[in-house]
Amino acid sequence: MNNPPRSRADWRRHLLEARKAWVATPPAQQAQAALHERVMSILAELEPDCLGLYWPMQGEFNPMDVAAAAQATLACRLALPCAQKSPPQMHFRLWNGQPPASKDEHGIPCPDGAPVLPDVVLVPCVGFTPEGWRLGYGGGYFDRFMAAHPEVTALGVAWESGRMTQAELQPEPHDIPLMAVLTESNTWGG
Repeated sequence: MNNPPRSRADWRRHLLEARKAWVATPPAQQAQAALHERVMSILAELEPDCLGLYWPMQGEFNPMDVAAAAQATLACRLALPCAQKSPPQMHFRLWNGQPPASKDEHGIPCPDGAPVLPDVVLVPCVGFTPEGWRLGYGGGYFDRFMAAHPEVTALGVAWESGRMTQAELQPEPHDIPLMAVLTESNTWGG
C-alpha cells in the first residue's frame, strides 16, 4: 500500500476495496466454509433461543447457511435487523429464514415479523482488532444497539484480512467492543 490509510473512512474504503477483489476467489469460498464451521461451533456452545443475523452485502460473510443450520440443529428462532434513519436506530424482527419481502429505510432486506430481542447477535465487521473493536460501515447502528442491550452476546464475524491494530482503528468513546470476533482461521477475544 503506497499511502497507508489514516482515517476510519480511509480504512473502510481500503478494506472494502480489498474485500471486493478477494470475495470471488477460491480462497474466499474456502474461508466462507471455514467461518461457517467456526460460527456453528460457537453457537452450539451458546445455544441461543433467538439468533440475530444480518442480510449479507459487499462481500461480507454470508450467514444464510448458518441461519438454516441454527434452525435445524439448535431449534432457535431467527431475527434480522431493521434500521431507521431518523432517529438512527435499529431493532430486530422475527424472521422465517426466507428472503424478506420488505426493506428497511436503508434499502436492506428485512422481515415483517414481530419485534424481538435476540440473545445472540452476529455482527458484520469491515475491520476489527484482536481486542474486539469493530470497524463497521459508519452508521453506528450496531454500536447503538449493543449500547442499549448490553445483555445480548454480540459476536463479530469478519475475514481475517480485515484485522487491524488498535492504533490503526483508534476506538472512539461511542464504540462498543464485541464479546469475540470470529474469522475463518481464529476466534479473537474481546
